[in-house]
Amino acid sequence: MSQRAMLCPRCRRLIGSSESSCSWCGTPRPKGLWRISAWTRGALDGDWLVKAIITANIAFYLLSLLMGGLQPTGNPFSMLSPNQTGLMLMGATGTIPIDRFGRLWSLVSANYLHGGILHIFFNLMALRQISPWVIQEYGSSRMFIIYTLGGVCGFWVSYIVGVPFTIGASAAICGLIGALLYFGKSRGGTYGAAVYREVSGWVVGLVLFGLVMPGINNWGHGGGILGGIVLGKLLGYGERRRENSFHHLLALICAVTTIAVLGWAAFTAVMIKGGS
Repeated sequence: MSQRAMLCPRCRRLIGSSESSCSWCGTPRPKGLWRISAWTRGALDGDWLVKAIITANIAFYLLSLLMGGLQPTGNPFSMLSPNQTGLMLMGATGTIPIDRFGRLWSLVSANYLHGGILHIFFNLMALRQISPWVIQEYGSSRMFIIYTLGGVCGFWVSYIVGVPFTIGASAAICGLIGALLYFGKSRGGTYGAAVYREVSGWVVGLVLFGLVMPGINNWGHGGGILGGIVLGKLLGYGERRRENSFHHLLALICAVTTIAVLGWAAFTAVMIKGGS
């Protein structure tokens, strides 16, 4: 019985009926339903994780509006912007929150805060596009590690250079971009070169956007990309190293830490707001 053309389970390009492996990424043609089933289960797990991150970002954006109200602005790019009081209460980071108030934990919470409806919209659109690709190459656990620690790294760099007040998921998203940059360069071949070329275009776009638009934390972006590259190298990607118990444990630590920090930020914000 002749085999049919099919989509590659890794890069989603077409594998011809006469090909035993994908000509783009080199993945062997799946044999048997169990491989397809296993890949599908992994995709579903990753999709759940991305939805959870998006939900947390939206929830904290709404809470920051409730805690401080709207920031008066005539800038259309700052529509529905939480004021600085609400953002500070909910865990914005920078030299002011860390040096004056000892909020080192804000390096985590700031990744879930946004300065306006367009800010959160574009960041979550980017997350929805990039994160499945990182999950495909690194797995769900490593993706969440890179997202969490890449964001911390980005905000730590911006703190070191003296950025006083900053928020946004873009530092964490840049961590994912850095991991894809490392993957594309390290893997090589037709598929690796295509990944590296496309992700490099995103980096160029980020740089240009940061130069044109005021208020962009370019240090956070750069630190996130650098952190993602380092984490991609240290953690490895699927073709070279399967996810193991260490990756799952580290992802669990990142998840517990994130939940604890966000819970603490919300609790202290309510207590401070209630006592004022």
